[in-house]
Amino acid sequence: MPILSAQNILLRFGGPPLLDNVSFDIEAGDRICLVGRNGEGKSTLLKILTGEMEYNSGAVVKKSGLKVSRMIQEIPAHVEGTVRDVVMASCKSGDDVHNAHAEAILGKTGIDGSALFDSLSGGQKRRVLFARAVAEDPDLLLLDEPTNHLDIPAIQWLEGIVTRLNCAVLFVSHDRAFVRRAATRVFELDRGRIRCWNFSYDKFVQFRDQALAEEEKANELFDKRLAEEEIWIRKGIQARRTRNEGRVRALIKMRQERAQRRSRTGSVNMQITEAERSGRLVARLTDVSYFYQDKPLINSFSTEVSRGDRIGIVGPNGSGKTTLLRIILGELLPSEGEVRLGTNLQIAYFDQMRTRLREDKSLIENIGDGQAYITLNGVKRLVLSYLQDFLFSAERARGPISALSGGERNRLLLACLFSHPSNVLVLDEPTNDLDMETLDLLAELLAEYKGTVLVVSHDRAFLDSVATFILAIEENGSIFEAVGGYSDYEANRKIREKEAAKAIRMEAEKVAINNGSHNACNDAGNGGAKKKKRSYNEEREYAALPEKIDRLEKEIIQFQEELSKPEVFTNSQRILELQQAISAREGELEAAYERFELLDSLG
Repeated sequence: MPILSAQNILLRFGGPPLLDNVSFDIEAGDRICLVGRNGEGKSTLLKILTGEMEYNSGAVVKKSGLKVSRMIQEIPAHVEGTVRDVVMASCKSGDDVHNAHAEAILGKTGIDGSALFDSLSGGQKRRVLFARAVAEDPDLLLLDEPTNHLDIPAIQWLEGIVTRLNCAVLFVSHDRAFVRRAATRVFELDRGRIRCWNFSYDKFVQFRDQALAEEEKANELFDKRLAEEEIWIRKGIQARRTRNEGRVRALIKMRQERAQRRSRTGSVNMQITEAERSGRLVARLTDVSYFYQDKPLINSFSTEVSRGDRIGIVGPNGSGKTTLLRIILGELLPSEGEVRLGTNLQIAYFDQMRTRLREDKSLIENIGDGQAYITLNGVKRLVLSYLQDFLFSAERARGPISALSGGERNRLLLACLFSHPSNVLVLDEPTNDLDMETLDLLAELLAEYKGTVLVVSHDRAFLDSVATFILAIEENGSIFEAVGGYSDYEANRKIREKEAAKAIRMEAEKVAINNGSHNACNDAGNGGAKKKKRSYNEEREYAALPEKIDRLEKEIIQFQEELSKPEVFTNSQRILELQQAISAREGELEAAYERFELLDSLG
């Protein structure tokens, strides 16, 4: 039985409905990602579900006593009180269970509860707002772009929390890696309607693309038939005398159906205006260090950026990613070391604060600087036409920037950036608020760009699509260089962590052995220090573990093979069962490997 049902929700602000008789059910335990293009009404729908916004008709039916909480997309400009005050705001005095739950989620944020909320960074504030929503102990948790402003470790922390929550979760996100990990179902908001897909994200993309292709084919056949009927109705007097009145009524109905059809929002048509190519060397850093308040943000780093490189820069919030960018570009002098820039560099800079946009100007004025035309790759273009390539209507293009959403502002900044010739593109957090389709197009565009790309991003899937080299700022200002995308860096980091842990264990064993030899005389009566051996029960367990590991690996393979069968694609219940079974076996397998390694070390 659903905990919440939306029944024929209609919301219209003038023109086509934003929500056109939307219906869906949410079950207990669901983790649903709500996807859709920018401006489709995703945040509006979340507000309707909480009762914050009215709608024209329809109903939202909730299970009796249902508690709903929402984490908003925007960070409030000012919030009074400490972190603990914010998280505990929903707790009733004297409710020990509720207070304990709120304290537990506060502890998981890793943020000092006594710190003032307004003193925190954007990423820390997002974690606190998430903790506040969870602390309300809801039956349904609504999250609007929860990964915005979070660095990759914080996003991974969020993934872990969301996948272990007992409540149902409905979230909006354009972070593909987060969606893949967190979502068990997908709701697609498209042209005012909701389509419910009982699949994980990658299966949803496969079936959605197939459904859109079938819809396009059906529309083409319909339009062809309509055109034939229009020709028939326009024939001469003889045809009108013999025409079938039922056929006329059918034609009128077809005209109405065609008039009511809503076209899918078009794709951004982006192109980068490229300058003459730069010299082979873009920048060379030699023993560069940068200190902030006596703390090394960058510590003795050397590298070379060459023409055509596509470099992704990653690191926790506050680690110095933007500082490193500015040093590479020669905008900031290092505390120590030398930076040499190449020749004929024409740099286009996308800054995450969007400072390039002039708030007092219209969109057209931001692009054209008072001119009606711009030149792109040698071709003269009307500014208004160019903005339409970025999905801005004529009315929107003549309006103020203040009316734009976050995603629209990012699209406008990309339009500004790409309208000027460049051979070095610098993108500092370009993915915030952009929908997945636009992110895909941007990734394709960067792949075809002949110049050099430097990108700072916390979007792991985007980095995997764009970067061929990663600069990762780690502890104490050290920078690790890894070939490939973010997944390659992450795999390398895990190997290094395992090797470091192994080295620590070996050193501890060495110290223990040395201590044992020093105390050998005290243990002479007992035959000296003895290494702990496996007990009888541990010996039996050790002998049985290889067979258990082999069994678990085979079961995982069998479940994965069944999951890929076409007949399973339409059985949402079986898909969920298989995903849960695979997850459980993988957990058992990891534990079995760790136990085998421990028992093996006892000898």
